[in-house]
Amino acid sequence: MQFLAVTRRRMETFPAEAFTPELIAEEQQRVRELYSLGIVRQIWRRGDLPGACFLFEADTEDAVREAIQSLPLAQREMLELVLLTALNPYPGMGPR
Repeated sequence: MQFLAVTRRRMETFPAEAFTPELIAEEQQRVRELYSLGIVRQIWRRGDLPGACFLFEADTEDAVREAIQSLPLAQREMLELVLLTALNPYPGMGPR
């Protein structure tokens, strides 16, 4: 099952300097690990504010939440999960 997750950095609580290059490198490494495991299918940087949009592949919403919580920014409470929703196939593309 696929899930869409939208996150944002908690810039109102943490200054930009708190998001150090070392911390961002840790975050990127963990995302690569989740990608190599097939849990993260795709990821995009948000265009409106600091954060990301993820396409996850998982059996349950809880598994997605666990994956997000494994991110270094989430562990430090520097990342907020704004939206998490299961994605269902669009029926309009099938046979008529």
